Amino acid sequence: MPKAKNSRRKKTSAGESSPPTPVSRYKAAAYSILLGVGVFGGFSVWQSETCEAAFLNIVETNKGPLEQVQTLPDIGQSHLARGQSFQYPHPFPTSGPHAPVWADPGVYKEPPPAVELVHALEHGNIVIYYDQLAKDDFAKLESWAGLYRGQWSGIIVAQRPGLGNEVVLTAWTKLLHLKAFDTSAAAVFIDTYRGRGPEHPVR
Repeated sequence: MPKAKNSRRKKTSAGESSPPTPVSRYKAAAYSILLGVGVFGGFSVWQSETCEAAFLNIVETNKGPLEQVQTLPDIGQSHLARGQSFQYPHPFPTSGPHAPVWADPGVYKEPPPAVELVHALEHGNIVIYYDQLAKDDFAKLESWAGLYRGQWSGIIVAQRPGLGNEVVLTAWTKLLHLKAFDTSAAAVFIDTYRGRGPEHPVR
């Protein structure tokens, strides 16, 4: 009678484990990736919460009327035709006819068209113009813009050549012109007017 052939699977001696199969390696890699994503996601949330807590602390510490804020005339909310421009009476417009599309929150090295920025103001966004900011001050504005990115309550930071060290913050019909960046005044302005545009107030 012919002898049974030996099984092709190799048995391991006591105390030894089988080498990982390709499937188990893939699972381990997948678990590692998921763990990394989870850790990064948790860190991002913590970082965002820490940034917002610091921002709100500045606001609470310095809350009060901003005497430097100008209230400009409301010159309307009508929509222009796509591609149409408009000559605003102020170099930093705070209201008026605007494009049917709007500028999204974020940081811009080249400012979007004024007609798109005004539409963003109508939504409740804050538009901040700068030129030659100190590195730390720019990093602060950049972090605030990253913190508030909602369509109806975001922050737009746009470079405007010629401003030098000055900074201009705008909301719908509101303007704050700073001769030099002032963290406290900027934070209070943002908190006071962000998310309170005429089209869809959310705060």
